[in-house]
Amino acid sequence: MQAEAKLRIVLMGSGALACPLLEGILAAGRDELVAVATQPDRAGGRGLHCQPCALKTLAQNCGLPAFAPADASAEPFVAQMSALRPDLIVVAAYGQFLKANLLAVPRLGTVNVHPSLLPKYRGASPIQWALANGETETGVSVLYVTPKMDAGDVLAQEAHPIGPDDTFCTLEPKLAAQGAALLRDVLDRFRRGQTRGAPQDEARATFARKLAKDDGCVDWRLPAETIRNRLRGFSPWPGAFTFLPDRTLLKIHEMKLEAFPAAAGPGTVVDVAGDGPAVAAGIGAVRLTMVRPAGKKAMPGAAFLRGHRLQAGERLGP
Repeated sequence: MQAEAKLRIVLMGSGALACPLLEGILAAGRDELVAVATQPDRAGGRGLHCQPCALKTLAQNCGLPAFAPADASAEPFVAQMSALRPDLIVVAAYGQFLKANLLAVPRLGTVNVHPSLLPKYRGASPIQWALANGETETGVSVLYVTPKMDAGDVLAQEAHPIGPDDTFCTLEPKLAAQGAALLRDVLDRFRRGQTRGAPQDEARATFARKLAKDDGCVDWRLPAETIRNRLRGFSPWPGAFTFLPDRTLLKIHEMKLEAFPAAAGPGTVVDVAGDGPAVAAGIGAVRLTMVRPAGKKAMPGAAFLRGHRLQAGERLGP
């Protein structure tokens, strides 16, 4: 029986979603990973030194060529990719819109490993918004990349439950591992010539926009459950924050739901006992069990109360 020809693959991505794909392709040994493309190094850390993304570091440690174009659709980078003669480009959380000139390079097309059950949650922040909206299920889709964002035919899809205590930091690595396994199945099919996908239902499409810093500002008019879900989805960035009565910033790291009478207005402190202040929401209340005041380290809510004169009846918020 004749061996299946190896696919020449370029991987484009960044961060936690892309690293398991690289490791999975190399571990399987069935295809040839010819190059990796990541985002340019960005300043970060206390000294604001330029730091490579995790995928670039991993690629270099594996001896793979690593590119970091400022514009992946600029002709110099497209020419570099053309010279590699890839059969397939695989994308995962790359962070740039890929134009037609780059998409035309690989012989079999470009596929994206996207952490949602498309057509739900197209866009830049699908995991974050699935959590923020209180979804109990998400998943991974492998689809063709087209000029319209996350709208290509789906090659494979698999659901994944969202636990009641899942956060972005716990859910992302689970979906990354699932995506690597799903991609392996797709690559097996591609080597057998099975490259057809299924069109998405445009009527069911929803969009997960990119997060902004202001998304972390707690809107106390929302139901308590929604406020907690947004914290689950928006940690570590932009996180959740509010303002104390003296207008200083208070970052919220952990909270739990509480039941209090609905008489207090949203943002009103309704209890200053126990393991943190309880604050009224539009429906219900939340207790702030881990917080970080401005200029301080993170601390339990009870420790915060011992050091701050927060009183029941005071209001938090902008």
